[in-house]
Amino acid sequence: MTTKRIDELRRLMKQKGISAYLVPGADPHQSEYVPETWQRRIWISGFTGSAGDVVITLDRAGLWTDSRYFLQAEKELAGTGIELFRLGRPDVPEPIPWIADNLKPGESVGADPRVIAQSKAEEMFRILFPKEINVEWLEHNLIDILWKDRPPLSTAPIASQSLDYSGETAESKIGRLRGEMRKENVQFHVITMLDAIAWLFNIRGQDVAYNPVAVSYTIVSEEDVELFIDINKVPSQVRKHLQSFARILPYEEFKSYLMQHAENQDRAWLDPTSVSHWIVDAVESACDVVYQRSPVTFFKSKKNKTEIAGFRKCHVRDGVAMVRFLSWLTRTVPAGGITEITAADRLEALRTEQDLYRGPSFAPISAFAEHGAIVHYRSNPRTDVELKPDGLYLIDSGGQYLDGTTDITRTIALAPPTPEQRDRFTRVLQGHFAVACASFPSGTKGIQLDTLARKPLWDEGLQYGHGTGHGIGSYLNVHEGPQALSYFTGTDVPLEKGMFLSIEPGFYREGDYGIRIENLAYVAQDKERTTDNQEFYQFEIVTLCPIDLSLVNPALLTAAEIGYLNRYHERVQSTLSPYLSGEDLRFLDEACRPLVK
Repeated sequence: MTTKRIDELRRLMKQKGISAYLVPGADPHQSEYVPETWQRRIWISGFTGSAGDVVITLDRAGLWTDSRYFLQAEKELAGTGIELFRLGRPDVPEPIPWIADNLKPGESVGADPRVIAQSKAEEMFRILFPKEINVEWLEHNLIDILWKDRPPLSTAPIASQSLDYSGETAESKIGRLRGEMRKENVQFHVITMLDAIAWLFNIRGQDVAYNPVAVSYTIVSEEDVELFIDINKVPSQVRKHLQSFARILPYEEFKSYLMQHAENQDRAWLDPTSVSHWIVDAVESACDVVYQRSPVTFFKSKKNKTEIAGFRKCHVRDGVAMVRFLSWLTRTVPAGGITEITAADRLEALRTEQDLYRGPSFAPISAFAEHGAIVHYRSNPRTDVELKPDGLYLIDSGGQYLDGTTDITRTIALAPPTPEQRDRFTRVLQGHFAVACASFPSGTKGIQLDTLARKPLWDEGLQYGHGTGHGIGSYLNVHEGPQALSYFTGTDVPLEKGMFLSIEPGFYREGDYGIRIENLAYVAQDKERTTDNQEFYQFEIVTLCPIDLSLVNPALLTAAEIGYLNRYHERVQSTLSPYLSGEDLRFLDEACRPLVK
């Protein structure tokens, strides 16, 4: 199927006079997870990971992705003729330099400007033009021409997010945004990121799997607020509220209004991390542009008191579901018949019983044995295997609740672990503790704390190929910027009070097992170390779920680390016990027993 589609694309490329075609994984809003109608990279390549770009030339094809997806991509690209380029590996070129090396002067590369970020467009100009390679911005996406059964955009209705959960009105948020616009002397600000729009308007949608957002654009000026969306998706009560401070306009009319603003105003504010070349091309020729990250991303990342309280509450409910799941797992796996898929389905059913639950926050990673080494593994009927009492099981999952979003990973020994597994798990745990217990001055960036998580593994010449933590939304996207604990993203962003992040170091042995331990935490003031001259921060953990003590080697831990683990388990036990009974309560008591060196 994939090879046939590539052949059809090449015939179309020849008709258009282009020698290469770029198919990014992004959509017009530069989303990480995209609606089905814009999953063009998946359609042409078969690769289903959330990160990756494809380039098709007349005689070669390549997919570029990061280390989270190397093993997955190998399997999904097998037999397609698409080469896998492992980003970050020595001597592996980025896609645009690769295009420059594989096209001749005078040849052209085609792309849809709606799905090409401006930063990528600038890279294309910088690298390709000196080699006399042309860039053709195509009005019609070539994949759309070929994709005959392409699904339409969702028509599911949006809903208002109650002030009980948001903690701030949309009018207040827009007022703060306008204050920042005045500081930069700009007359209008364009917002394309779906989660930023959902946050700003206190609305939630159903257009993207797992992410409660709605496909839309927004233009905010000093006089007007314009929301471009499928009007049929806005129920009357929601519309009445929104129209008290904004104009609701058809999604398709965004560009015409954008050009009117550009022609009538002096300066525009565009976010270079998310805006497409299509938007820049419409604005830049008509007015001055300020390129800075949208202040909405910073507003959204720093949760208010209501949102923090919501995170704490939803993690209690999520913890109850997790404990009931782990209790069930330990009882049923020895009897046989439990698979990766049925285990994930059981956890989803238990979450569904919790108040305010609205669905999973991402596709669960339910991975037994060697599948655990595939960092973002997703079980399907072809790969599904039975969980047996002779290996490690990794479950990475999360839930969307009206009052918050959860994301948790636990690694479980379904049989007595090997000495190596205990050693690696304990070192991952030490790295987790090093970050969770860190006290750090204001201005500290996530890249600095990332090192703490890796040190116990580095001491043994070991490493993992993904970031240590990502930001997380409040009943929004499970991956949220700009903050991160990573060498790869958010490297220029200082951590600030109210930011939520995951802490999830890991270790993976290809073909054997995977280990990852993930809790969510928010940045709070470290009152003990803060002085008049210097504010210090620390993490407050909100995830509540036992850590498998059978995988811990106490001999490797310091007294302080054992003390932290025991205190964490005491809090898990005391908080969740009132909501559990019978076998589940007995499991919790045993799982939270004190660890002694």
